[in-house]
Amino acid sequence: MISVIARLNQSIEWFASQLPPVVLLICRIWVSWVFFNSGLTKIATWNSTLFLFKLEYQVPLIPWEIAAYLATAAELVIPIFLVLGLFGRFSALALFAVNAIAVISYPLLWERGFYDHQLWGMMMLTVIVWGPGALSIDRWIQRKHLIVTARHEY
Repeated sequence: MISVIARLNQSIEWFASQLPPVVLLICRIWVSWVFFNSGLTKIATWNSTLFLFKLEYQVPLIPWEIAAYLATAAELVIPIFLVLGLFGRFSALALFAVNAIAVISYPLLWERGFYDHQLWGMMMLTVIVWGPGALSIDRWIQRKHLIVTARHEY
């Protein structure tokens, strides 16, 4: 009986060891899709976007016009890098910052809860901490140039 349990446990551990690259890829795709679509919406309704940045959002430190352009550009460009896993940790960190600024700048989110933003933040933190994973251009570049890292990265 113990050997059956040991074999079952070994099989489960092998299966679980195969999951991190897939989970990291899912996180990258999910967050990229959300932010890229948000950027497309901003462009498609540009007058509304400008109106929201001027009157509704309260972006700190920079003028609302610049904030509108920067947010839109970030939401259209950074997700491409993140989904490809190119500059994976930096891309995740940049979108994490965009997400945090969105939460800070839009007081209505605090009243309604910002559960989606929390989920996206955790997904980006996962990529920041563990890297973009084996299914990424970053990993391909590492292998191609035989860059050896001191710590294990999924």
